[in-house]
Amino acid sequence: MTQAQRDVRRKLAVLRHAEVSANVSLTCRRFGVSRDTYYEWKRAYATRGEEGLVGQRRGPRHPHPNRMPAELEKRVLELRTLGLGPQRISWYLSRYDGKRLSSSGVYYALRRNGLNRLPQYQSKRCVGTWRRYEKEVPGHQVQVDVKFVDVVTRSGKHLRRFQYTAIDDATRIRALRLYPRHTQASAINFLDYVVDKFPFRIRQVRTDRGHEFQALFHWHVEDLGIEHVYIRPRTPRLNGKVERSHKTDKVEFYQLLEYKDDVDLEAKLAEWEDFYNFQRPHGAHRGKTPYEILRERLTSQAKLCQASA
Repeated sequence: MTQAQRDVRRKLAVLRHAEVSANVSLTCRRFGVSRDTYYEWKRAYATRGEEGLVGQRRGPRHPHPNRMPAELEKRVLELRTLGLGPQRISWYLSRYDGKRLSSSGVYYALRRNGLNRLPQYQSKRCVGTWRRYEKEVPGHQVQVDVKFVDVVTRSGKHLRRFQYTAIDDATRIRALRLYPRHTQASAINFLDYVVDKFPFRIRQVRTDRGHEFQALFHWHVEDLGIEHVYIRPRTPRLNGKVERSHKTDKVEFYQLLEYKDDVDLEAKLAEWEDFYNFQRPHGAHRGKTPYEILRERLTSQAKLCQASA
């Protein structure tokens, strides 16, 4: 028996008890209902029979005039499948759809559809006592690290690839490349790629003390006129921006990736690199892209130079 059927049986019992006892007040006290409710049930039963006793959804007959349009809510849910939070979804809608929707409006739409929490965000956040910092000049500090990438080919073979990542502290512009081996030779090749890729002079490179960043890599960096600094052991937060960007890769790229082979993976990573730098709204920049911030920084530096000349 369904809940609706049990509800109808209870209402019938109330109506029959009132007929037998001929005392509406006594019946209402016995069953814990108000007189207004009793007479409402009685009128519904007299006009429509048992069908009139089926519980009706309480609420306005017409949707609220300010309720989010169905098409916009569908678009919000599509963006949520990319692992984006309410604030970033709001930025995406403004930038690419021309829709103005607050982050709280996005959140309520997600909550209505049971998507206000994603598995990646259910773990407790670590609360640190350190102070965040950010360089003002592009290239003043570039953080470099390696992400291990495990993929499965179409034939079912498991492969491990190594994503070398560099991120500029001031603008969050990134360079990404995959390598089949985790060696100093790979790190040196990647650094040369970063120097050619970044549109500004690099003054300092920060890495951990992994074997791929030891003597050969260190002196190659110094030979290029770039300072190489090792962070303290067991303090990944000192390279926190590149570490955090790897989580972005996991949520917004790898878990949505349709992998075919190594060539396909490298091409898709290159597309993701361009999207991250030129199109993706960045939380640290309040919805602006890394290259938009770069243009702003370079423009402000040029004005300062003109003013001091």
